[in-house]
Amino acid sequence: MRIPFLDAFPQRVVVMNATGRYGRLQVQGMRAAGTRIVAGIAPGRGGTEVDGLPMLDDLRDLDAPADAAVLYTPAEGVLEAVRAAAAARIGLIVAAAEYVPTQDALKAVHVARDAGSWLVGPNTLGLCVPGAGMLGSIAPEFCAQGDVTLLCRSGTLTLALSRLLTEAGIGLRAAIHLGGDLVVGRNPHDYVDGLAADPGTRAVLYVGELGGDREYALATALPRLGKRLVALIVGRHAPAETRMGHAGALAGAARETAEAKLAALAAAGAVAVRSPEEAIAALRQGHSARMPAA
Repeated sequence: MRIPFLDAFPQRVVVMNATGRYGRLQVQGMRAAGTRIVAGIAPGRGGTEVDGLPMLDDLRDLDAPADAAVLYTPAEGVLEAVRAAAAARIGLIVAAAEYVPTQDALKAVHVARDAGSWLVGPNTLGLCVPGAGMLGSIAPEFCAQGDVTLLCRSGTLTLALSRLLTEAGIGLRAAIHLGGDLVVGRNPHDYVDGLAADPGTRAVLYVGELGGDREYALATALPRLGKRLVALIVGRHAPAETRMGHAGALAGAARETAEAKLAALAAAGAVAVRSPEEAIAALRQGHSARMPAA
């Protein structure tokens, strides 16, 4: 398995629903970071420009295929936007909207996978590959170039950890916000399988949350990584059955608690930590370390 934006950062990016205030601000930020956005997609706006970006009515109006699409479509429109991007054979789709209806999200995931597209999100700030560009809103100034890949379920923590790592002198291969909704396009173990083949990644920092069971699949995949993985699971002190911030963070069973997940990852060979400071220390200590291959 390969992660498309690590093999080669997209050179022809389209942004769907880029005409609103939020979308326009994100486009400005991505362009300032060096991301090559070729067009915005907005039905009824074809032939116009927004802040100098040409608008098209439909993906089929592109003069050449796009290799990434960033979706600022409202939650109820995400499924159709993913369907359109997948039909256009766009290899990377980033869906920003939060609270996409669960059935729509499940369908979108299957549509993207069937088309061979890598879906990041929904409910994501996107990704930043220092020195190459960003898709979404993870500021490049938070991300010094290096060889640690950050995988995070929380948008706020993605920004915070990126900045803390950079300030600590630990550079990033990539900072990736996987998405915070119950259903996301790619799960942690998918990224781990892709990162195993990425020569630019020396180590992985995974930041998860209470709720769900994705970390158990991650633990099973961990021996395939062949690289050091530092794991931080937040929400250890959260009250049971209390939703913390967004749809994905709710511990409904003992195995969904932060402590249980962290224990499972540690048993599988991860370096388990309980704070960002411990994560930074572990990454420094393991600068030349490798986990044994399976």
